[in-house]
Amino acid sequence: MNKKVYSTLNEKLYTEVLDNGLTVFILPKREFHKTYGLFSTNYGSIDNEFAYQGEKRKKVPDGIAHFLEHKMFEKKEGDIFQEFGRLGASANAFTSFTKTSYLFSATDHIKDNLLTLLDFVQAPYFTPETVEKEKGIIAQEIQMYQDNPDWQLFFGLLQNLYPKHPLHIDIAGTVNSIDKITADDLYECYQTFYHPSNMILFVVGNIDPQETMSWVKNNQAEKNFTDIREIYRYFPQETTFDINSYSSKTMSVSRPKATLGVRGFQENLPKGDKAQLRFRTAMNLLLQLLLGNTSKNYLRLYQEGIIDDSFGFDFSLERSFHMADFSSDTGRPEEFLQEIEDILLNFANEEEVNEENLERLKKKMLGKYFQSLNSLEFIANQFTQDLFGTLTLFDLPEIIRSIQLQDCLDAGNYLLKKEAMARFCLKPEKEV
Repeated sequence: MNKKVYSTLNEKLYTEVLDNGLTVFILPKREFHKTYGLFSTNYGSIDNEFAYQGEKRKKVPDGIAHFLEHKMFEKKEGDIFQEFGRLGASANAFTSFTKTSYLFSATDHIKDNLLTLLDFVQAPYFTPETVEKEKGIIAQEIQMYQDNPDWQLFFGLLQNLYPKHPLHIDIAGTVNSIDKITADDLYECYQTFYHPSNMILFVVGNIDPQETMSWVKNNQAEKNFTDIREIYRYFPQETTFDINSYSSKTMSVSRPKATLGVRGFQENLPKGDKAQLRFRTAMNLLLQLLLGNTSKNYLRLYQEGIIDDSFGFDFSLERSFHMADFSSDTGRPEEFLQEIEDILLNFANEEEVNEENLERLKKKMLGKYFQSLNSLEFIANQFTQDLFGTLTLFDLPEIIRSIQLQDCLDAGNYLLKKEAMARFCLKPEKEV
């Protein structure tokens, strides 16, 4: 077991890759009462076309990763939530575009809860009858999100930015796509993506690292797994010519909602884990300089009534995609979209993009980071999201401190291009 000491954070992270390929991270936090365990697979909603080396490509229905997450909790002997409840733990799971994670939190019976987590995720149970039953439940969930204006706003933008890529498809799929899912489909995706070599276990809390690692090793040694095989994932090739620059739809909203997105292309990303983490950090800092809630641009747009408290933006960098998006409720959607585009395209000439403001924002970012480390829930949920190869959540302070103004300018020059932008609006339905 390897130990990495982050002296400035007073953290010790223990890591080991087991014989079956499972990567285990253990972070002891003796001053906390609660312990979190998170078991995550590098498999999400966009992974709908794949193959092993030398084998035929397989295409599965959209929404299958999310469907699989739901079904993992149901076993022949009953619902696994009841077992966690009996052990005094709360459990949950979530599916994103690129990952599926299962987690528990508890203050005692940590060994039993951890082994329950490992055992239920590594023992799939699907039947045609239970799969058919689940379709109705997930169809209701899909309908709920179809009625959510903010969700529809985001996916409307994704449809414009990524018209061919599966990123534009709802994580839960569609009612039609999930109706095609079979128990055999679920087993095939499970066997492909839930192999230990494609998974990470992270445990944080009031635990002894040596003892905890022995629990995991003994548990895994009792199970049989297939040989480790490389998974190939396939995504459509797209260029800026595929981007749909604008679309809109009507919905039952009181005010218009507008969003602008900027798409990056994977082949142009900086190479290497550290370079990509630096790029993501520099891009986030640049966007804060341009449109953060203390910037002159934000204050001007707010005072002029072009944006309100709903305004927000985000930059995502994940496996297979990266993008920035900006949205707000606004009575002047066209003006909002043009203002945001002008600010982004002229970023290099903005007076607030300077060394002094950058240093202030770096201190603010570091302050929020250190404050967040007081939450085990934040650490547990964020750890797998912030894994860049060998770099972890705890390498971020060094990255933040190292960012220079030129890094932000380089990030902007790479991403903020008009041909890579798209717009989407939700407009109120006309009253009859």
